[in-house]
Amino acid sequence: MGVKEVAVNRRARHDYYIEETYEAGLVLQGTEIKSLRNGKVQLKEAYITFYGGEAFVKGMSIAQYAYGTYNNHDELRDRKLLLHKTEIAKLFSKVKMQGYTIIPLRVYLKDSRAKMEIALAKGKTLYDKRDSDKIRSMKREAEKAMRR
Repeated sequence: MGVKEVAVNRRARHDYYIEETYEAGLVLQGTEIKSLRNGKVQLKEAYITFYGGEAFVKGMSIAQYAYGTYNNHDELRDRKLLLHKTEIAKLFSKVKMQGYTIIPLRVYLKDSRAKMEIALAKGKTLYDKRDSDKIRSMKREAEKAMRR
């Protein structure tokens, strides 16, 4: 069947250094999957937290399904991530370290199952972001010059 990309967090690579990436399953209820298939997902403010030895995504917005009834879901509820116990332990120990966080990079459907690519990341400072933009623009100019 393949992979259908639903949502991408474009700010993530601009605001963070990506150290490692993981694939996690999403636990969804009721009309959430229908809304997700329609592409009504927002990852801008989302982040991953841990409680009770489990990983949860907070701040991810899945819009209410247009044809849902009184059974419609809450848009901003915490959603459980499906990861192996060893991966959770490793990520939890890294997050305890100064400056590391776990952020979602993208949400996609893989063989009709909802998946999320998450990343262990370290925040960039303002001057780091400027340097990244400068390097990117220099590469773009070099490519233009090569084409001519």
